[in-house]
Amino acid sequence: MENRGLDPVPDDERTGRVRALFPTWVTANMTVLLLTVGAGLTVFDGLNLWQVLTVAAVAPVLSFGLVGLVSLAGKRGGAPGMALSRAVFGQRGNLFPGALLWVARWGWETANAVTGSLALLAVLDLLFDVRRTHTLVLVTLTVFVAASFLVSGLGITALRVCSRTSAWLFGGASLLVLVHLIGATPWRTVLDRPPGPAGVVVAGIGTLAAGGISWVPSAPDFTRYLPRSASARAIVGVTVGGALVTVLPMVMMGAVLAVGAPDLAVTKDPVAFIGDLLPKWISVPFLLTAVAGMVLINALSMYSAGFTAQTLGFALPRPWAVGVNASISLLLGGTLMMVATSLIHTFFSFLTLLGVTFSAWIGVFGVDMLRGRAYDPAALMDTRPGSGYWYTAGFSPQAMGAWGAGLVVGLLFTDVEWFTGPLAATWIGRDGLGWAAAILVAAGVYALLPRPADGTGGSPVRF
Repeated sequence: MENRGLDPVPDDERTGRVRALFPTWVTANMTVLLLTVGAGLTVFDGLNLWQVLTVAAVAPVLSFGLVGLVSLAGKRGGAPGMALSRAVFGQRGNLFPGALLWVARWGWETANAVTGSLALLAVLDLLFDVRRTHTLVLVTLTVFVAASFLVSGLGITALRVCSRTSAWLFGGASLLVLVHLIGATPWRTVLDRPPGPAGVVVAGIGTLAAGGISWVPSAPDFTRYLPRSASARAIVGVTVGGALVTVLPMVMMGAVLAVGAPDLAVTKDPVAFIGDLLPKWISVPFLLTAVAGMVLINALSMYSAGFTAQTLGFALPRPWAVGVNASISLLLGGTLMMVATSLIHTFFSFLTLLGVTFSAWIGVFGVDMLRGRAYDPAALMDTRPGSGYWYTAGFSPQAMGAWGAGLVVGLLFTDVEWFTGPLAATWIGRDGLGWAAAILVAAGVYALLPRPADGTGGSPVRF
C-alpha cells in the first residue's frame, strides 16, 4: 500500500519508469461511451469515416498533449497536481479551484459508477438472463464502487499493475471486435458516405477533447515518482500514445457499427445495445473488459480526488481521503439509479459547467510552468501565514484574477440543459470550444500580469 500523501517524493524514492504511463492512459480511456460518441459523429453530425478518424486522432493528441505537458510538473515537484497548485494560487487561493475540481471529480466518478453498474447489469443479463431489480441495482453499484476504492486505496503500484493487465485484455478483446467488423461491415456503404461540413469536424474535435482535458489536473499525480532525469519528450509521447490507441479504434468502431445500427447513437445503455449487435463469443469478453476498464477509470479518478481532498484540509491518510469520494459516489449513484433517474441529464449538465474550471486552471498552471516554476517542498506543505506560498493573505492575486477571467469567459460560451451562456450561439459556442476559450483567456491574462514573488527565493529546497 502507498502510504505517502501530499508530501513530495524524495529523489532517492523516485524509481518509476516512463513506460508505466502508457497503460495508465490507455486505461483512463477504456469506456464504451466512446462507441456512442463515434456513432453520434456519423448519425447526427453526418461525418464520413475519414472525418470521424480525423476527429478521433486529433482530439486525443490535443487533450492528452496538455495532460502530458502538465504531468511534467509532477516530475519537477514530486507532489500531486493540486498540491503543486498551491505554489501558483497561494495556500488559501488554491482552495477555490481545488474545491470546484474536487466536486467535479466526484461528480464524474458518480456518473461513471452509474454507467459501469448499468454495464455490469447488462453483462449479467447477457450471460445469465438475470433481470434488473432494485436490490440488484444497489448490489452492482456497491460492487463497482468498492472495487474502484480497493484499487485506488492501495495506491500507485496497484493502479499500475491493474492498468497494465487491463490494457492487454482490453486490447485483445477490441481486436476481436475489429476483426469481426472487417468481415461483417458493408464497407461500400461506409466508404461511399458523403463528407459532412468542416465546421462539424471542428465541433467534434472540441467535444471529444473536452473529456480528455478533465485529466489534466490529475496528470502530475502519476509522474511524481519519476526521476528528475526522465525524458520530458518521452513522458508526453507515451501519454498521447496511450490515449490515442484507445480513443481512435473505439470511436471508429462506434461509427462503423452505427451504419447498420444508428440507434447506437441515442441508446441510454450502450453496453446492452452492443451485446445485441455482436456475437456472444465476441461481446462477452469485450464487455467484461470494458466494465473492468470503467472500474479502473474510477480508481484513477478516486486516487487523484483523495489528494485533492487532502489539499482542502481533510486531515486524513490518503486511503481514508479516497474513501470519502467512494462514499459520496455510492450515495449519489444510488440516488440517481433508484429514485432520480430523470435527473441524470441535469446532473451531466452540472458537471459540464464545472468542467470549465478545469480549463481555466490549466491556462494559469500551464503558463506558470512555462515561466520555469521551481517547487519548494517545504513551502508546499506549510499552510501557515507567512509561509513561502502565502503571497497576499494566502492568495496570489494574479493567478486568482486570471483563473476567474478564464472561468467567466468559458461559461459565456457554454450551452447545457439548464444554462446557456450569452455567447453560446457563436461559432466558438456552437462548436463546443468554450473550454479552449477558457484556457486561452486564463493563460493570456496570467502571462500579461507580472509574476508574483513568493517567499522561497525562487529556488527549491533539495532533499
